[in-house]
Order: sequence, then C-alpha cells, then structure tokens
Amino acid sequence: MIPRDVGHSLRYAILERLGRTAGRIQETKSLPVDLLESEDAYLAVFDAPGATQTDVQVRYLEGGVKVKVDRFRDFHEGFEMLIPGRGLSLSGEVDLPDGAEVDLDGASAELRDIGTLEVRVPKSTEEPEEEPAITEVQPGEEADDR
Repeated sequence: MIPRDVGHSLRYAILERLGRTAGRIQETKSLPVDLLESEDAYLAVFDAPGATQTDVQVRYLEGGVKVKVDRFRDFHEGFEMLIPGRGLSLSGEVDLPDGAEVDLDGASAELRDIGTLEVRVPKSTEEPEEEPAITEVQPGEEADDR
C-alpha cells in the first residue's frame, strides 16, 4: 500500500510530465490559420488564444505572413500549477498566392478578444511594371536598322 503523500507526489509528477509534453507538442505545431482574399486585400486569421499585444510579432517574409507568439502564464493566487500543458512559444505562417503584389505600408494586425490575430495585407494598387520589349537582332545588324 502506498502512503497518501507518496501517491499524491507520484500522480503530480506524472501529470506535470504529461502537461509539459503536451506543451512541447503544441509549440512544434504551426498555429492554425485561414487565408481569405477580397478585391483589395488578403486577410490571414491565426488562432492566438491567451496572447496579448506585447506577446505577438508579425512579419512579412518571402511572400508570406509569419507570426510568433511568446505567451506567459498568469499567476493565480491561491492555486497551484498541476498540469503546465499550454505551449508558451508558438508560431505560424501562411504563404500568399504566387505573384501576389502587396502594399506592406498599409498592412495591419489586430488581436481580437476571441483569441484570434487578424493580419490584413492590402493588395498593391500600382500596376506592375511591364517588362521591356525584347528586340531580336541578327548578327551584323544593329537594332536601329530595323
């Protein structure tokens, strides 16, 4: 028969190990994200539960939106942590469609009360520059001779 204190300590150790494992798994998985498109913008909606504005970093790199969330656990007076199961360092990314022309100066990010982070990236209103016409010149001929 296991004394009550030893049983409690053993149960606590198992729960703590399971919680830490669950947190590490959560940290290795990418944040869930939806990518939406309108006529004038792209909208990336990331799940970011428990994040505050100071926890969030948003970047646009290599044609995609990248998010990093470094959360902290709040202290709850009178409570003891039994299962530390929430990941604290989370990240996610989404690629915009190939060839997407965007206006990064107009981009914005908003953290919603419902636990989502909305990143709006406006489409560029400038027409892409046309490539210069290629003129084929035969050997011994100059481009002006045509």
